[in-house]
Amino acid sequence: MKGKIREILEDLGVDVDYDTCTSLVTGRHLSSLEVLSLVLELEETFSIMIPAVDIVASNFDSVDAIADLITQIRAEEQKLDWLGHVG
Repeated sequence: MKGKIREILEDLGVDVDYDTCTSLVTGRHLSSLEVLSLVLELEETFSIMIPAVDIVASNFDSVDAIADLITQIRAEEQKLDWLGHVG
């Protein structure tokens, strides 16, 4: 997953060390338009919907944070799918 996130960031033209950078947004390595492009690309690539409330700097400041967000969203979606089948 992290490799694919790195590829997406590289395609956006973000020139940082992805293994150490923890300020992609707060350090202004990503513009607001690039964040929106990133969100759309992540949604398409990982077949998820990122809620507006989750589009905050801390969720996009590093590859690890982005991966954690995707994992969290997938877990929530699975839980909702399971609840939908039970109810």
